[in-house]
Parts: sequence; C-alpha cells; structure tokens
Amino acid sequence: MRLTRPMLALGGAVAVLALAGCGSDGDQAAVPETATGSLEHLAAEVKCEPNMTTDADEIRQAVCKNTDGRFVLATFATDRGQREWLNGAKDYGGYYLVGRKWVAVGEEKTVTALQGRLGGTMEEGSAHMNPGGSHNSGSHNG
Repeated sequence: MRLTRPMLALGGAVAVLALAGCGSDGDQAAVPETATGSLEHLAAEVKCEPNMTTDADEIRQAVCKNTDGRFVLATFATDRGQREWLNGAKDYGGYYLVGRKWVAVGEEKTVTALQGRLGGTMEEGSAHMNPGGSHNSGSHNG
C-alpha cells in the first residue's frame, strides 16, 4: 500500500486527537540513552502489545496501552519522513516523545513515563490544541 503525505498527516492527526489530553506535572527522572529498533522492539521495551493501524514502507503505526497509559507508537523509514509527519501532526496538539526514526504520542504523563524507558526528546504540539500545556500561561514552571 502506498501512502501519500496527506494520508500520513491525517493518520497522525487522528491519533493525536484521539489521545491528546491534559496531563499532570510529573517528576522527570534521568533520561536513558534513546532506544532504537523496530516498532515491535520498542513496544516490548515499554511492555505493550502493539495494535497495528498502519503497516507501510514509509511508516508503521500502532496503538499501545500499558501501565503508563494509552499512546500511539510510530516508526519511520527515513528521518525526513519522521520530521514531515511530526510537522503536520503537531498542529493538532499533543505530546510527542521523539527518538531516531520513531515517535510516541499521548498524554503528557504517559509520554513522560515512556521517556524514562525509551529516552528520546519531549516535544509539544500546538498551544491552542493543548489547553493547560506548557505554552499556555499558568501551567508548567520552567
């Protein structure tokens, strides 16, 4: 199946809208070295059974649930494909844990907990779609 960029962006947007929500501030422990590997390997690292929603050459995407919460895990064939997906998806808000050729998307508390296992860099989507997010006044300090 060949996916176009608009289809990938739409898939990402749907995932973000389904999972986005307000999170709570959490203590952030030391971040481990960023994990690498297949979608299945990353899912095993965070103890979830991936429910595949997209399985294409350019992107593999699954919905996962573990003790940290519900999230979307996506892996990408290229760094450029990952960045294009992120640029489109972040317009819809949400919290993103970004590693090399992979992204986890979910509520802030879930993504923060995943960072403790997978490493990666936390990114936040558009402020207008994240009520109470760090881009809005009165939420996070720092």
